[in-house]
Amino acid sequence: MFRATTTRSTLSIAFGMIELIYHSVVREIRKSHRSAAVGLVIIAAQGALMTLMFLMIFQVLGLRTAKIRGDFLLYLMSGVFLYMTHNRTVSAVMGAPSATSSLLQHAPLNPFITISAAAIATLYQQVLSLGLILFGYHALVTPITIDKPIGALGALLMAWLSGVAVGIIFLAIKPWAPRLIPILRMVYLRANMITSGKMFVANTLPSSLLAVFSWNPLFHSVDQARGHIFINYTPHFTSMTYPLYLSLTLLVIGLMLEFFTRQRASASWSAGV
Repeated sequence: MFRATTTRSTLSIAFGMIELIYHSVVREIRKSHRSAAVGLVIIAAQGALMTLMFLMIFQVLGLRTAKIRGDFLLYLMSGVFLYMTHNRTVSAVMGAPSATSSLLQHAPLNPFITISAAAIATLYQQVLSLGLILFGYHALVTPITIDKPIGALGALLMAWLSGVAVGIIFLAIKPWAPRLIPILRMVYLRANMITSGKMFVANTLPSSLLAVFSWNPLFHSVDQARGHIFINYTPHFTSMTYPLYLSLTLLVIGLMLEFFTRQRASASWSAGV
């Protein structure tokens, strides 16, 4: 007849949410493969293969000379891994349970937990796979030196943060246009193949081309990463403040759109889709 109610402290609620995020992250990591270690090796292999693919393209075209003095393979990896981190994060966050998902009907779960889990799981996998490849390259091929490793890691985190922001925008709009948004996501990811700047250096571009690429936060992150990796390269046309401010702005807009969608979404929208 009567049910006792207990009041949870703010600290207890916070720890409960952290625990939910942790278990959700583990679920996301094991979604692609039951063994987390095997999944990590697969991701690292994909990154290594993409780097080798670009190396072969540069070799065939006779362009294996970077505008930065230093290890050419490290130059390629600085672009490829930030590009992969950004794109994987966009896809992971967009693929998180949306407002019409039955998973969010369970009381403990909410969009903040599912989005955080998707984003953190992707960051975890990308950082570990990058570390695995760099260690292998350093130990088995040639010793490498990163001028400012903390700054380079910050640029990687910026590429990840901008991916989270763009992914939330796609996630929030997806229930309104479930067929269109995957197409727009694919167009955006394909555009990043060129506009991310992973194959060239911003300092060498004419002003007419800078205007074409400078809108992309990933372009700034890649160029800034190279400024931290190579001691003899100083970016002149990019900054860390632009992707930071843009990412925070898109995060706010995305969360507002997600809240609006969640308040008005109907599970029947996705029926038959």
